[in-house]
Amino acid sequence: MSRVNFQRQSDRRAEILAAAQRCFVRSGFHQTSMQEICAEAEMSAGNLYRYFLSKKSIIAGIAERDRAEVGQDFARADLSQGLFTVLEGMAHHHFAVRSDEQVKLCTEVMSETRRNPEIARISAAFDADVRKWFTDLFKAGIERGDIASDVDLDAAVTMLMIIADGVWWRRALEPGFDAETMVPVFMDITRHMLRGRTAGAGEGKSS
Repeated sequence: MSRVNFQRQSDRRAEILAAAQRCFVRSGFHQTSMQEICAEAEMSAGNLYRYFLSKKSIIAGIAERDRAEVGQDFARADLSQGLFTVLEGMAHHHFAVRSDEQVKLCTEVMSETRRNPEIARISAAFDADVRKWFTDLFKAGIERGDIASDVDLDAAVTMLMIIADGVWWRRALEPGFDAETMVPVFMDITRHMLRGRTAGAGEGKSS
C-alpha cells in the first residue's frame, strides 16, 4: 500500500471514529445504530464496513485511539521540570482541557462496562496501561528524588485514577462544573499521598 493510500485510510478511520463518538455521546451505545454512524460519517454502509465490522470494533478503535493519545502524554513527560510540575500539567489537560464530548464518551464507556463483557475487557486493558504508565512515572520520580522511596505506589495510582474518574463524572453530570478549580486540590492530595509512609508515620506521632 502506498503512503498516500495508507494516509487516506487512516484519515477515513479517524473520521468514522469521530462520527461514532458524536453518535454515542448523543444517543448512547445501545440506541446508536450503524446506520446512524454511516449518516454521521456521510458514507455508505458498505464503505463503513470496510473499516469496521461492528459497533464493538468501532468502540475498540476509539479505545485504541485514546490509548495512543494518553500514551504519548506519558512518553512526552519531561521530568527535568520535576514530577509534580508534570502531574499538574497532566491534570490540567485531562480535567479541564479535554472536550465535553470526550468526557461524556468516557462516562458512557464506564457505564457500558457493567453490561458488555467485551467493552469491559477493552476498558480494563486501557486501565492497566494507564496504571503501568503512572507507576513507571512515579518510579522515575523516586529515582530523581522527587518523591519518597517508600511510597505505596499501587495505592497512590489507584486513588489518582479514582479521582480522575470522579472529576470526569462531575463534568458529565453537573452543568457548569469548573474542573479547573479542582487541579490545585488534586495536587494537594497527590503531594500528600506521595510523601511516603515513613514521613506520614512521623507526622502522626508528633501531632
